Amino acid sequence: MKRRFALGALLFFCFVFPSQGGGFDTARHKMVEEVLDDANATASYSGISALDPGVIAAMEKVERHRFVPGALAAFAYLNRPLPIGHGQTISQPFIVALMTDLIKVKAGDRVLEIGTGSGYQAAVLAEIAGSVYSIEIIEPLGTQAGERLRSLGYRNVQTRVGDGYYGWPEAAPLDAIIVTAAASHVPPPLIRQLKPGGRMVIPLGTQFMTQYLMLVEKQQDGSLTSRQILPVRFVPLTGEH
Repeated sequence: MKRRFALGALLFFCFVFPSQGGGFDTARHKMVEEVLDDANATASYSGISALDPGVIAAMEKVERHRFVPGALAAFAYLNRPLPIGHGQTISQPFIVALMTDLIKVKAGDRVLEIGTGSGYQAAVLAEIAGSVYSIEIIEPLGTQAGERLRSLGYRNVQTRVGDGYYGWPEAAPLDAIIVTAAASHVPPPLIRQLKPGGRMVIPLGTQFMTQYLMLVEKQQDGSLTSRQILPVRFVPLTGEH
């Protein structure tokens, strides 16, 4: 039954998405509608029922099929995570939109992303922020993502291969930080690099236990407040720490 459904789904999406790319715009718009439905359905947990118009516009514009393996392009606009190799995934579009909304990113902001992956989240951020700095610990993914982002014209994104636990000190102070891998705690270097008034979203928890997306805000006096948003499932943050 499961195999039959998968084959049917593949045939359906190959029909909807011709090889020349026709139909991707329609599929992307439908994906955004599903993201908005998810935002409304989870509003009692997240406190967000209506996504910021800038976030919606970015989700409508960024071509997710450019950020998934070619064999999965037909599935790019499903509102679900997809494998991108090396045991990593591209996040569910709803989670990308929610995390972007939670940090209240605006024009001119300096944003750090931990976990570049294929570069999709960085591209969404780049449509809104002034500068995006993104770190990936898996070298092939980081190198490919950097090349992909440059080829797509994202000149306001800088990428590097390294351990995201330690952040990007040269880019500090940062207006916002997004961590796209689950950690057991909030890395102190990231707290130091976040400017007063800045926001961080990070999944906390272990790979085999419940993880929660957390919103961390740094007050003007340097103190922190945090709020639990939603249960989530992310690959684990890795590195020497």
